[in-house]
Amino acid sequence: MLGATGSVGRSTLALVRADPAAYRVTALVAGSRAAPLAALAREFDARLAVVADPAAYPELRAALAGSGIEAAAGTEAVLEAVIRPVDWVMSAIVGAVGLAPTLEALRRGRMVAIANKECLVSAGGLLLATAKASGAVVLPVDSEHNAMFQALVGHDRAAVERLILTASGGPFRTLDRAAMAKVTVEEALNHPNWSMGAKITIDSATMMNKGLELIEAHHLFGVPEARIEILIHPQSVIHSLVAYRDGSQLAQLGVPDMRVPIAFCLGWPGRLAVEGVQLDLAKVGRLEFAAPDAERFPALRLARDALRSGGTVPAMLNAANEVAVSAFLERRIGFLDIAAVVEQVLMQLPGDEPRTIDDIRECDGVTRRVARSEVARRAAQHA
Repeated sequence: MLGATGSVGRSTLALVRADPAAYRVTALVAGSRAAPLAALAREFDARLAVVADPAAYPELRAALAGSGIEAAAGTEAVLEAVIRPVDWVMSAIVGAVGLAPTLEALRRGRMVAIANKECLVSAGGLLLATAKASGAVVLPVDSEHNAMFQALVGHDRAAVERLILTASGGPFRTLDRAAMAKVTVEEALNHPNWSMGAKITIDSATMMNKGLELIEAHHLFGVPEARIEILIHPQSVIHSLVAYRDGSQLAQLGVPDMRVPIAFCLGWPGRLAVEGVQLDLAKVGRLEFAAPDAERFPALRLARDALRSGGTVPAMLNAANEVAVSAFLERRIGFLDIAAVVEQVLMQLPGDEPRTIDDIRECDGVTRRVARSEVARRAAQHA
């Protein structure tokens, strides 16, 4: 479990908790939250608990003293967790830091549930090629891609006309640009439908999450950018659709609860029984749809441009966005500055063709340095 203490990790472990006899938890990995990680490791009797941040190791080791659970820290320890013999890996570490362990899990032929957008955005081609070579199974956890996966099972991929990503539109779908300029961190974190981590919630507010998902869908399903559409659907009941050449459109519906797509991945190729997630369409009453506004949400345009450019440009898009979102959460820049920082960074850097994970890491590092410089410039203007 990569990202055990995050929202996806906690939701996954809730499903394991509901049927503990069906699972054996081998390793739990977190970023730096040693205390909650240790509590989970003890509850699920994990064999190994890892914090990516070495500074958190003393706290983790002390919290696990006498338990018989091995404690470890650092990049190599995270890789060690996925190297151990397991059947199923959840990749839910937020950010580019999840790339190396996810790639290692795929290289070893694991069944890997991917909830980390940044992995597929930064290195989708490399990850899918690795999975194909090793025989690994890639299961998308994002509700949108999970919906597409379900709508594609048993159907001829050559008959697919379009993929249609649905988007809630976030908390600001009806706001004009002038109002968006005054948005606070608290307002941006108040998603109308989903309970998620801070970074992905801000991405939903800027709609960068939908741009990243578009890039993911291209890699996961092999459909060109021009045939992937985005549709605003405020109720978040239809999680995505697949349009076939005969005019049929298949949709997956469900309550906006991450336990639904996680359960699909955890139970694959079967289906788990999950309490409290049954959809009542009569209670929902109405489903609404609208086209997205790329002028008010420029992140959509930036993501499409990055996918068309290819090479390392999507990785640059992702890295610059991570820096900008962090700066917004730290109240150093404004809400509209997030997309503006990304655009400025992409204008300054050329994109190359990555051949290895090291190429992607180098691109990521360079992009972050340029993005931090742009953030500093804008923060000075706000001061």
